[in-house]
Amino acid sequence: MTDLETSMATIIGVFQKYSEREGDKHKLKKTELKDLLHDELPDLMAHVSDQSTLDSLMESLDADGDAECDFQEFMTFISVVTVCCHEFFKDKDN
Repeated sequence: MTDLETSMATIIGVFQKYSEREGDKHKLKKTELKDLLHDELPDLMAHVSDQSTLDSLMESLDADGDAECDFQEFMTFISVVTVCCHEFFKDKDN
């Protein structure tokens, strides 16, 4: 597999690893999302200081209002964070 294919498979695998823990295996419950963020993005989460910030994040991700995060909503989050990281490092290089 190419680097990009491997990256895509990894993102899918990480989502499934956490979504399969309880309930609907195609959606992340709030606790599953919290665990995923803390385990898989620890450097980012080091900047999150309180539960209300996490609650706000979950609400903003939950486009359909079902109190869960499906794969499309998760990918929107991953895309936004990736774009922000790209912008940060692009500006840092200059």
